[in-house]
Amino acid sequence: SNNVASTQVAQAFLSKFQLSATEMATLLSQRDGPITEDFFRALNGVKNIHKDVKVLLRTNQQTAGLEIMEQMAVLQETTYEQLRLRVSVCSGPYTHTHTHSGAMACLQDRPVLYKYTLDEFGTARRPAVVRGFIDAQTCGGPYVGDMLAWLHQATASEKEHLEALLKQVTVQGVEENMQEVVGHITEGVCRPLKQVIIAKPGAVLLYKLSNLLKFYHHTISGIMGTSLSSLLMTIDEIHMLSKKMFFNSLSLHASCLMDKVILVFSGPTASLTQTLSLLREVLASHDLSVLPLDARQADFVLSCILDPLLQLCTISASNLDTADMATYLVNSLYMMKTTLAIFEFTDKRLEMLEFQIEAHLDTLINEQASFVLTRAGLSHIYSCVQQHTTEQGPMSNLPGMDFTSLKTAMVRPGADLQTVHRAGVTNPTNGYKEAELVLHRSPQQVQTLLS
Repeated sequence: SNNVASTQVAQAFLSKFQLSATEMATLLSQRDGPITEDFFRALNGVKNIHKDVKVLLRTNQQTAGLEIMEQMAVLQETTYEQLRLRVSVCSGPYTHTHTHSGAMACLQDRPVLYKYTLDEFGTARRPAVVRGFIDAQTCGGPYVGDMLAWLHQATASEKEHLEALLKQVTVQGVEENMQEVVGHITEGVCRPLKQVIIAKPGAVLLYKLSNLLKFYHHTISGIMGTSLSSLLMTIDEIHMLSKKMFFNSLSLHASCLMDKVILVFSGPTASLTQTLSLLREVLASHDLSVLPLDARQADFVLSCILDPLLQLCTISASNLDTADMATYLVNSLYMMKTTLAIFEFTDKRLEMLEFQIEAHLDTLINEQASFVLTRAGLSHIYSCVQQHTTEQGPMSNLPGMDFTSLKTAMVRPGADLQTVHRAGVTNPTNGYKEAELVLHRSPQQVQTLLS
């Protein structure tokens, strides 16, 4: 009976502190085959034995306890290494399974090995993303918008892949782990992305590119978080470069405008129409569905184009007489105004152009009035009427303003083309006794004649 009891104790001891032959086989035969649920159960058994065997260290079975602890520790490390290799294998095209996420959940017990496995996973995925990027570029052509859209999709896919892989991990910092790995995976596309930018694209393409890059920087950072990833830094760098190139392009255009000043003799120049066409294209290229218009930047764009254009028009018209200059500038300013009128954030500029148009119209009206008065021989009379004050006494006493002189002037050819302050002549204090004989047409009749 003592032998039976001893055998039962030994069996109980073995079942408590040793794996079964099946469990050992499961752990040691998983090098090539898929990870199974039996594997995780066996690994959990190793963990429990390693923890429970500590009881023996407080008895006279310390030697046996230490030996078992060492065996289990070695078995654990061997098993963790197998898990690491399994996760590395699944880093090819999306082959992750529930057991792979279970493997990562086990590896979190070994923080260094867990981190190393994630790094290996990222390193394995990185060339695949680079190949995909280059393939997409080869098939789809070197369109930056398509490249950025592909990158956005690829970044989202890599993040989803990692989320599935780490869904059973419970340690702190999983989101940060994923952001770091996605950053590492996408780092490889930075160099080919920089090469996509055309060497010398035009201003319109540069403006579109700048806006697209800003949009995708915001969108991709929503996936990768605020981590300082190489991809986000590269997109920001290219954005700033394209923005700088765009404004440099506008500055160069402005310099060329001033180099090609042509003294005009009639209507708007080719430089004016071409520059307004460029402005129209730039403003029309802004896709509001991609990026809201930045009012400050839009105003800066307008300044870069309109300010030199206004200077060009002023210099171009410098050889014209006052009336022709005013006419040319009114027409040029009106073209600028109609170009801006259909776009947002141009109200301030439209007000400025309207003010300038009104000023030049006033100049034109004064010049035309002066021309008509001079031609009709009424300049002196008009001047006297305009400047007369009560302190001077009756207007009829002024030189050249007596009844006979006025009547003679008003019957000259063309004299009735201008209204000469009828009130001044008909006012009794000015001493014209028969005013109707001087001004034989009313202002309304003169207006009808002019019409």
